[in-house]
Order: sequence, then structure tokens, then C-alpha cells
Amino acid sequence: MKRIYLDNAATTALDPEVFEAMKPFMLEHYGNPSSTHAHGRDVRAAIESSRKKIAGLINTSPLEILFTSGGTEADNTIICSTVQTYDLKHIITSPVEHHAVLHTCEFMEKQGRAKVSYVALDSEGNIDLENLRELLAGNPRSLVTLMHANNEIGNITDLQAVGDLCSEYDAFFHSDTVQTVGHYRHDMKSLPLQFMSAAAHKFHGPKGVGFMYINKESKINPYMQGGAQELNMRGGTENVYGIIGIAKAMEIAYEHMDEHKKYIQGLKDRMITKLRESVPGVSFNGLSADPDRSLYTVLNVCLPENDQNDFLLFTLDMNGISASGGSACSSGASKGSHVLDALKVPTGRGAVRFSFSKFNTPEEIDLVVDQLASVYQVNA
Repeated sequence: MKRIYLDNAATTALDPEVFEAMKPFMLEHYGNPSSTHAHGRDVRAAIESSRKKIAGLINTSPLEILFTSGGTEADNTIICSTVQTYDLKHIITSPVEHHAVLHTCEFMEKQGRAKVSYVALDSEGNIDLENLRELLAGNPRSLVTLMHANNEIGNITDLQAVGDLCSEYDAFFHSDTVQTVGHYRHDMKSLPLQFMSAAAHKFHGPKGVGFMYINKESKINPYMQGGAQELNMRGGTENVYGIIGIAKAMEIAYEHMDEHKKYIQGLKDRMITKLRESVPGVSFNGLSADPDRSLYTVLNVCLPENDQNDFLLFTLDMNGISASGGSACSSGASKGSHVLDALKVPTGRGAVRFSFSKFNTPEEIDLVVDQLASVYQVNA
């Protein structure tokens, strides 16, 4: 049985071109980039070339790109080090952030290092900008950390609007852009934010590598101590072939972004249409069915009440379909999804996140809809 993979918001398949670019740095160019001999210098040059390539794609200076092990490390570093460097007393975030942000903010508050406030959301999960203004007015010079696009429901945050508010109140703005880097273009010369985070494996690069953008006007102290690697910001020998891989993956993503966006949005639209035809009562959580205000890679499906909902992901898995799930918390009986819980999604309904990539096909979409229709005893 050929499996269907629709969990690309969790991780994507490595692009074969990326692997080919990485392979020489696994087998041949093995020098330590901190060494001054020829083996080391060759590898150092490759790292700096990758840094320059990424910087060029997002229109910034190579000195503002720092490689990490992924989005979680980047989020932790930016949040903790910004609070420490600038002696900030207040963090503003939202209840639907990735746990890499939420748990870090909670940790900072438990340590007594900063108070945390959570901006209000509307019924669809969007940031309430007026409430954000109120929080900033009461706590100027805060750190605001709000994701660009939600990994579960796909809602896209207006970075320009948030950044303008932060500028007005002398606040620092960090955005977790893990779900959008490689899928949308970012121009760091025009975006009003100081920090952003990215991870290669969300856009067909390798796992275990990412980067953080730190604006040169908002330098922060190192979070990880050790050697002088990464412009004295992250001690430890660099993940060389990972860095080569993330740069190559971004290069491919930018070169083909428009065609991939059109193709993947077509897959998502196809699933929305067919689900509406095949599963009466189906709806979509957040803005995930809105093509203009949500990630084109993510669709969060809200299914009718059914005694099979508790086993839906298992049923899909047994039928060769890989997807992610989550349901609103019910009396603490299950962890569920903190995002859907914040949206107050009815606990009796099933929720599945399908997320798409350039490697998926229309035929796969049709097979998945057929399977869902069979679960809900409706002919597709």
C-alpha cells in the first residue's frame, strides 16, 4: 500500500536536489570550519556562502543571519536573550503560539524574569489589534512575540500592522515564521520586526537546522555559551551539511515559489470543494479555508459529531494516510489542541489538519476525501 503523506506542516520530505548539495559535505568536505588549514577554510567559505545566499533572499545583511538547530532554539534564544539583554519586564504573546514560544514565555514568568500577557483573539483565531494596542499602552517597551502563520489553523498575522504598533510603543517584535519561510517572500528591509525564526525541514530542507534573523540595531547577548561560532552568538561546531541544505532548500523554494503556491493552493481548494460535497456538516477551523488570509499549505477540517472521531486519525493511518489531529480539551481528559481549545471548537467534533506540499497529487486528495466520506457513511 502506497502511503499518502499530508502532514507537511510537521515536516516535509527532503528535496533530492538538497540532498545532492549536502552530500559532498557529509563525505568529502569534512574539515572543522573553525580550523585555519585548507580543509577548514573550504568549509568556512561554504558556510559563509550559504549565509550570504539566505540573506540575499530575504533582503538583509549576512551579519543578521545566525544558524541554529531549528525553530525551537531560535525562539528560545530570541525570547530569553532579548529579555535579558534589554532588561525587559513584560512579554506579550498569544494563546495559540507554538509551544516553542508559549513554554519559553511561561518559563520566563515562572523564573520571575518577565510578566506575560496574552493578546485577545476573535472567534476565528485572529489577533485583536486593538487589544494589542491596549497591552502595549500599559506596558511599553515589551517584547511582542507573535507567529506569522499558525501551524494548526493557518491564520496569517499582519506583520506590518503588529510591527507598526510595536514601533509606536518602543517594543521589540519577534515573529516565529517557521511555517512561512520558504513559502512566502520576506523583505527584512521593509518589515518592521527585529527578530524572526525559521526551520529548514518545513520547506524540504534537512531536519536539525534553522536560522534566526536578528536586526543589527537590536543585538542580543548569546544564549548558548562556548566558542566564537556564529559571530560569537552560538558556541558549538556548526551543522555544516545542514547549513548547506537550508540554503539550497531556500534557493529552490524562492526560484519556484509562485508555481508551487499555485499548485498547492489548487490541491487545498480541491479538498475543500470535495469535502463540502461529500461530508455534510463539514466546516473548517480558523481561517484555514480562506485562500487570502491563511496558509496555502494548511487545512484544518472540523468534522461532524461521530462516534468514530476518537479513532479518526488511527483509521486514516491504517488506511495509509498520514495527517495530524487535535480536538478541543474536554474536562482535562485529554491534552487536545491548545489552539482549537482557544477557539472554543465544540469538543464532540473531530478535527484533522491536512497539510500539503509540492509532492502531493490531486489523486491523493481524492482518495483521502473518499476515505473520510466512508467514515461518515456518505458516498463520495
